[in-house]
Order: sequence, then structure tokens, then C-alpha cells
Amino acid sequence: MTEWGVTPRTVPKSVAMRRREASLRERALDRESPLRRIDWLLVVGVTGLIGIGSMLVWSATRARMEGAGLDPQTFLKKHIINAVIGVGLASVAALVDYRSLRAYAPIVYIASCIGLLAVLSPLGSTINGAHSWIVLPAGFQVQPSEFAKVAIVVGLAMLLSETRDAEDTPRDIDVLLALSFCALPMGLIMLQPDLGTTVVLVFIILGVLAISGSPSRWVIGLLAAGVVAGAVVAPHILSTYQKDRFAAFTNPTIDPRGVGYNTRQARTAIGSGEITGKGLFHGTQTQGRFIPEQQTDFVFTVAGEELGFLGAGSIILLLGLVLWRGLHIAAMALDPFGRLVAAGVVCWFAFQSFVNIGMTLGIMPVTGLPLPFLSYGGSAMFANLIAVGLLQNVHMRNSEL
Repeated sequence: MTEWGVTPRTVPKSVAMRRREASLRERALDRESPLRRIDWLLVVGVTGLIGIGSMLVWSATRARMEGAGLDPQTFLKKHIINAVIGVGLASVAALVDYRSLRAYAPIVYIASCIGLLAVLSPLGSTINGAHSWIVLPAGFQVQPSEFAKVAIVVGLAMLLSETRDAEDTPRDIDVLLALSFCALPMGLIMLQPDLGTTVVLVFIILGVLAISGSPSRWVIGLLAAGVVAGAVVAPHILSTYQKDRFAAFTNPTIDPRGVGYNTRQARTAIGSGEITGKGLFHGTQTQGRFIPEQQTDFVFTVAGEELGFLGAGSIILLLGLVLWRGLHIAAMALDPFGRLVAAGVVCWFAFQSFVNIGMTLGIMPVTGLPLPFLSYGGSAMFANLIAVGLLQNVHMRNSEL
């Protein structure tokens, strides 16, 4: 009752007021949406690489499939399916809080070691000189060494981010434990033998050790040990085909129809593309099938010949975008574990991209490493996109705060 004896009535809200309140609620929900916390520049870079890679894989395999009387889009369809599955795996890797991965790191490590052991058993198969594959029914193939990269990145981050006694950098015992952690999978991969993946793991280890603040003597010592091993031990443990690849690298004119054939044809293809390229599906080297394994290890030669300097340069720019966003995520991480996970992924992508592109240009030996997101191959695509999911995971959790 008022002083005049009249009970006031509730004034109904205006339509504008109700709309404003609804808008505020929607904005609050948007701030909680995972989509708003995604690093969209990273998504653009990876999507662009996968899209270009699909076209390059199609161009590299179309003529061969047509010549065999098969569907010319076979590899294209498989590549797209691999990418779709990989996006699903990346989504899972992004949604599970990366800080809880510490508990799962030992499981991932054990699973990767079991896969590597299975390769060395009768289940393993030899493809292109490396006993690195497990052939499954329906024509599927799995390369466990690709997933070992994920296990090494997460495991190293876990071990080197656990500081003790008020110290903010790893101690010697932590570094020794981390190196012991990596020794088993690297040894199993060397037995395949897969030198390329082993070298990638070495650079992941060096990068994570350096960024973690580990004593510099460990990084310097490992580099020195690598040089000694390369000069003294490697000649006695490398397979014949690996020695031939190094011989072709040191002397590009050696046996142009044999061990030097791949690199010679690769440089010819890239050089013939000039500035704008010959056009997709119009490269003489590519469509003439002069370059073996062009859809996998030598996919960059398709870009050089058919898309030219501009197209190949665009690929390098997109790879640079991915690496830049990875470095940004590592720099903005609020805890050592997230920083080291992101740094490990960046070291992986950077070194593998450099080696793959370098071997097509003749500045690096042929090692059989695929070009991330562009080369055909299910295991590599899955592992690469899981790594992207980990980057998004770290970014999204930092954006929550």
C-alpha cells in the first residue's frame, strides 16, 4: 500500500528491454563458448595447407590411377577422409584440459612403445626400405613412429615442468630422467630403421630442453654427441639405401639414373615451374610420373612445378603462420607444462618442414619425412592434427583466465 492507499502495479518490461537482457545473456554464453577461445589464425593456416595438399596429392596421383584403370580421385578421397578423421582427433585433444594430460602421459608413452614393438614383430611390414608399418585389413596402414612424436612431446613437457625445492628450472636429474624416457622409443625407431623420425625426435628434445631452462651443458653435450655419432657410429648402423641417399646428397651428380635420380628429378620439376608454374595438372614431370613417391615425401615438387614460386612460397608462408601461432601460444602459456607442449610441437613442425622442403631443393639429404599437412598419409595426418589440437588446448585454457 502507498500513502494514498493504492497498491502499485508492476510495470511490464518493454520489448526493447527484454531484447537487451536476452542480448546480454547471449554475450555471456558466447564468452563461455569454446569457439570464441579458438586460435582462428592457426585454423586458417592448417586448413589452407590441407586444402592445397589435397590438390597436390590429386595432381600427383591422377595420371597413375587413370593409367591403371582406377578412380583418378582415389588418393584425393582418402586424403580428405584422413583429414576429417584427424580433425576429430584434434577436437578430442583440444577439449580435454591439457593440464590433466600429465595423468595420461604414461599411458600414451606405453601405447606408443607397444606400437613400435609391434612393428618389429611379424605384424610389421617393410615399405620403401623402412620396416615402419603395420598393415591392417581393408588396405589401411599405420606408422606408430608418427604417434611416438606426440608421446615424446607430452612426456618431455611433463618431466621437465615438474620443478622441486622451489626451483624454477629442471635439475640434472630431471634432464637425465627425460633423456631416459626418450631412449626406448628412439632405439626402437632406429631398429626399423627410420633415421628421419629419429632426427626429428632429437630436435624436439633439444628444443624442449633449451626452452625449459635446462642447464646449457646438456644441450651442448647432446649436440656434440650427435656430431660424433653421425661421423663415427652412423656409417656402421645405416642401411645401404640410407648410405646411398647421403652419397647422392654430397655428390648430386652421382648415378643420375640410380641413387641420384629422385633429387635430380625433384630439382628439375621445381625449377621448371618458374614464377607462376605450369598450372595444376599440367606439370610435365608430375603428370609424366618422373618423380617417385611424389604424393608423400616429394609433394612440394608438385607445388614448385605446377604452382610455381608463388604457389610454393604461399605454402611456406602458411607453414610460417602455423609456427608463429605455435610460438605465440607457447609464449602466452601460463604454466611450464603448456609452454613446453607448445614449444615441442613447434620444434617438430619446423624441423620436419625444413628437412622435407630442403631435400626437394637439394640442400638436405632425402630422409623420407612427409611435409606436415600436405603429404599423403593417414598416420602423419592424424599425428599432426593431434598436435594442432594440443596447441589449441593450451590456447583455449589460457583464454579462460
